Order: sequence, then C-alpha cells, then structure tokens
Amino acid sequence: MRIITGSAKGAKLKAPRGLDTRPTTDRVKESIFNILGNAVCEAIVLDLFAGTGSLGLEALSRGARQAVFVDQSIASIQVIKDNVDHTKMSDKSEILKSDVLKTIEKFTRIENLFDIVFCDPPYNKGYINKVLQLIDKGAIVAEQAILVLEHSRHEPPATQWGNLILKRSERYGETIVSFLIYNSQQTQKSED
Repeated sequence: MRIITGSAKGAKLKAPRGLDTRPTTDRVKESIFNILGNAVCEAIVLDLFAGTGSLGLEALSRGARQAVFVDQSIASIQVIKDNVDHTKMSDKSEILKSDVLKTIEKFTRIENLFDIVFCDPPYNKGYINKVLQLIDKGAIVAEQAILVLEHSRHEPPATQWGNLILKRSERYGETIVSFLIYNSQQTQKSED
C-alpha cells in the first residue's frame, strides 16, 4: 500500500496487524481519485473509519488543503500517526481517536464544512444509513460536497438520502464505491 501520486508519491504506508482493518487497495484508490479528479485540489477532507489514513493522505498528496482522520481503534490511530509523519503531512492533518457517529454529531455543533468525505465502515454492520443520516441532517459538508462511500454489495445506499444524491457506483469484486453529492438546492426544488 502506497501513495499513488502527488507530493508524497511512492511513500509506503503501514497497516494495522490483524483482520480488523480492510485497507482500500491501490487499484480501488486509484479509481476513486481518477473519478474525483480536480475536486481534491484545495479540498477540506474528512476520512471516517480511516484505518490506515490512506484515502485522506492520498488526497493531501494530490493537493487537498486539510484532512481530518477519525477512527476509534488505538492500533489504527497509531498507524495513521506513523503514516502522517512518514508522508510529512502533519501540518495539514488532524487525527481523532473517537467513535465516528459521535464525531459527526460533534462536528455538527461546531459547523465544520468538508468538501470531500471518505467513509469506509466495517461491512454489513449497519453503519451506512446511520452515517448518511447524520451527514445529511448535520450540515457538516459544503454545498456540492462529495461523499465517497465504500461498502459491501449487500449494503447499498439509497439513491437519495435527503440532500445526498447518489451519482455513481463502481464495483470492485465484493467492494462497491458509491459517490454521493450533497445538494440542498435539489431537495428544496423537489419540495416546491
């Protein structure tokens, strides 16, 4: 596992030992960032269930302004810290050891606005709908923010969840990556 391109290109990333973490493969990560394209430049990024921090670090390497990494595993937090230090991204990174759902609620109270949210929760544990609900009602993302959701094919998100609208899904074996856009204007139009 490595940083694919940008300022930290080629940097090898650590992963926690054991089977509790399922890091995004380089192939899937490259596809995600090809789809995101220039949206990453100057973006403020939130990496939920961050695991290794691979997605947030790739975004920083490609020009994102800031990344916040959230995971509740002590082992994952240590690996993220090591990877942030190794890629020399500590000045653009914030690492939070916290429950993801509680963190989203906390961000709601302090009005953080993220441009891109990466979310790679444990598969088939019911996190998908909870995260979508909290992000939609919490107003923690900017208008036209992109939510990149990795999930099992057995747990697809709805095509629309309030202000979050499914724009694209790509399948990679058992993994599906869905791209949702936050658009409060479209929801208002449909209510009129």
